[in-house]
Amino acid sequence: MRSDEEQIRGVVETWLAATAAGDAETILSLMTEDVVFLLPGRGPMRREEFASIARASAGTVLPKFESVSDIHEVEVSGDLAYLWNRLALAITPPGADRPIERSGYTLSIFRRVNGKWLLSRDANLVTTLR
Repeated sequence: MRSDEEQIRGVVETWLAATAAGDAETILSLMTEDVVFLLPGRGPMRREEFASIARASAGTVLPKFESVSDIHEVEVSGDLAYLWNRLALAITPPGADRPIERSGYTLSIFRRVNGKWLLSRDANLVTTLR
């Protein structure tokens, strides 16, 4: 059986792979019903808005998505855990010659729900590099 930390790291890996594949339903399955995303320059985003944005791209040509996640710390206490990491993204829109590069830190809080670790809160400080 995998440790809690390994399971949480697996959530991050699955999230990034599903994002690259445009698999909105898998991404949604990795978050709690009351998830909140804190993003630079805007108000909080909740699950409904995230789902709407993620599903809007279904059936379209997806950008090429590459990511590197460097997890610095995972701490687990009962059914809550937090993780902070440095995330680097390269997103190449269809037909573009160069990717849009983004990088920064995230702080994520996970909650164990029915034995499964799910993203509950996410503070994302990833910004565009160029």
